[in-house]
Amino acid sequence: MQFSESWLRSLCNPPLNTEELCHILTMAGLEVEEVKAAAPEFSGVFVAQVLTVEKHPDADKLNLCSVDAGQGEILQIVCGAPNVAAGLKVPCAVVGARLPTMEIKQAKVRGLDSFGMLCSSRELGIADDHGGLLVLPEDAVVGENIRTSLDLDDHLITIKLTPNRADCLSLLGIARELSALTGAPLILPVLPDAAPVAADYQDQRAIVLDAPAACPRYCGRILRGVNAQTRTPEWIKRRIERSGIRSISAVVDITNYVMLELGQPLHAFDDTKLSGDIHVRYPQPDELLLLLNGVEIEPKPDMLLIADEQRALALAGIMGGETSSVTAVSTDIFLESAFFAPVAIAGKARTLGFSSDASHRYERGVDFDLPRLAIERATALILACGGGESVKVGPIVEAVSPEHLPRRAPVMLRPARATKVLGIDVTAERAEALLGGLGLRVAQEGDHLVVTPPSFRFDIEIEEDLIEEIARLHGYDNIPSIPPVARVAMMPAAEFSRGPMQIRQAVAQRDYHEIVTYSFVDAAWEADFSSITTNTHPIVLANPIASNMSVMRSTLIGGLVDTLATNRKRQTERVRIFELGRCFFRTSNSAPVTGFDQPLRLAGLAAGFAVPEQWGVPPRRVDFYDVKADVEVLFSPHELSFEPVIHSAFHPGRSARVILKGQPVGVLGELHPRWVQKYALGQAPVVFELELAALLTCPQTEYTGVSRLPTVVRDLALVVAQTQPASAVQNALRAAAPAVVRDIVLFDVYQGQGLSDAQKSIAFHIVMQDTQRTLEDVEIEEVVAKLLAVAQNDFGALLR
Repeated sequence: MQFSESWLRSLCNPPLNTEELCHILTMAGLEVEEVKAAAPEFSGVFVAQVLTVEKHPDADKLNLCSVDAGQGEILQIVCGAPNVAAGLKVPCAVVGARLPTMEIKQAKVRGLDSFGMLCSSRELGIADDHGGLLVLPEDAVVGENIRTSLDLDDHLITIKLTPNRADCLSLLGIARELSALTGAPLILPVLPDAAPVAADYQDQRAIVLDAPAACPRYCGRILRGVNAQTRTPEWIKRRIERSGIRSISAVVDITNYVMLELGQPLHAFDDTKLSGDIHVRYPQPDELLLLLNGVEIEPKPDMLLIADEQRALALAGIMGGETSSVTAVSTDIFLESAFFAPVAIAGKARTLGFSSDASHRYERGVDFDLPRLAIERATALILACGGGESVKVGPIVEAVSPEHLPRRAPVMLRPARATKVLGIDVTAERAEALLGGLGLRVAQEGDHLVVTPPSFRFDIEIEEDLIEEIARLHGYDNIPSIPPVARVAMMPAAEFSRGPMQIRQAVAQRDYHEIVTYSFVDAAWEADFSSITTNTHPIVLANPIASNMSVMRSTLIGGLVDTLATNRKRQTERVRIFELGRCFFRTSNSAPVTGFDQPLRLAGLAAGFAVPEQWGVPPRRVDFYDVKADVEVLFSPHELSFEPVIHSAFHPGRSARVILKGQPVGVLGELHPRWVQKYALGQAPVVFELELAALLTCPQTEYTGVSRLPTVVRDLALVVAQTQPASAVQNALRAAAPAVVRDIVLFDVYQGQGLSDAQKSIAFHIVMQDTQRTLEDVEIEEVVAKLLAVAQNDFGALLR
């Protein structure tokens, strides 16, 4: 939320400079995100009145003006602004003035002396409008420094609020906090017990709450004789514009002003366009509504509407309708102020693809006791600024459903508990003083306090909430940092076990870089990259932060591909990345679903060259087997097996399922060509995705001494069927191998001359070693014969 510092100081003005004020707000939980000056530095500009205007004798578009800038003499200034006229009060930069983009000097313009310059708002750096001179109010004092006249030494403060502090989405809420923090008096813009504006007549519109749970309170009042073309007072216009809201008209500006000041959104309808009673209801079938932003919508069944007897008028708590809006010719208005339940408004504007200041407040929670007070405040401002005695005021009509209004249950606070949690001495008197400054009602009962939150605090429900308030008001900087005193014992840890950090280090050692991506992803990624069988029903977010982040991911592949695509757009050729994170699945595909599975997974992607381009190694693109080797290293010392797999993300002939001890633990493969084309990747990357739980079962490598005895290697070449996977033969040989066999390594696959088309030759190194003695030839031959017999009996292999 952005606001003017001078506006805040009009409600609470502690003896602090801007920096100190921002610091105390930030430390109280109202984080100041930005502070900037209301106007750039300039000097020598004063309020001036144009006395006469004559045409320049030598230029059609220039005027010769005589100007009183309060400097003791009448100045002659040549001006080309289209709106210059006698009697106007405008900013005048005298000779020697320094503007943001220039220095004013005496000059000759088409042969005539000019002793200064009349300025537009753009030349002063306070707005982009360059259509003419900045016209000042009639009551501006001639000769007054323009920075003082327009309060240009003000600062614009932007605070970043957490969703639970909706009460601070107003200047009154922030001032209330500042008063409690500093002890400076709070100056209320309107008192709750102030006399209401007297009604001049009894015309009114009945209000019907057809959806009382969504709208338990609605107030309305008719005002007649309003001049919608009345110019908004400069002080109101300045305050709302410095809060980031554009000035539109007097009535609309006043409703926005009250919203910023008190935190209560209001809306004004043209009363002549209304018919009968006002209804707060849900939409009827096929009902349409044209909004103020020009978009016609068909409200969903759960979207609350404001309507009359004939049609819908506004989208409740979000935006008004175009057909009932106040225009420049409106004279009779119906002013509304209401409380809408946050659950009835939350997410509705985002569903429609836009947001509004009203919805931002209603979905977080507005003070349910504020509507009548806000409508009185707005009425008083309209009377003061929009016509005075010509405006006739009707009575406030209020519809209330008490049983649906929020309740503020008392909360018990134990000072002893607060002392223990915060580490400071919190007495009952100190707690009562701090909490009372926030508007909380405090009563002492025995050794504890009973605290009743006010209507504007939605976030106080338990004792810990009150302890947090005490900590904020006491000051986090004032809470001492006391090291805890406790017995510390080293917990036992298995020396050779691995955790997630060791897995990350192992992947990084294989030349991969870690990335972190969002857990909520584009629904298209789920359709493209998730397994055909594992996630046919993704978890859809009820209130996504963006349309392309609407579902929870069931695979990490989407984030890797998106990162690769981003790097490709920046001409990065070689990319090797990985991510360790959670994926999300429903425990059942039937609805309603109450449980979710959230396994941790490790996924990696390699694209571009196998090694960085260099003179000593010929360039070669990374392939399936490079990444397969990386995966095998991660599972070492366990042996993996691989089998073909059909997966929507991968090339059907270049992908495999990773098998550990007979159980699938991941997938590996080259990305499918259609996704390479869709995401503009150029060349297909190789991707793997593994279950972290399986990786954690692999122990870290354990040191063993190197035997002094030599190894013995025998080669075994077997002819098998073309369709026989080599891995199946290799696994069978390893299972049947005696203890002296250290490894069986596939080193050759041959097809061609000497073999039929239905055959292939696979050759293995049989590596044997006994660490205690030297193997004899007889033992070696027995091992080879045993392994050959297994291959012949189980696979019909022939010795080549």
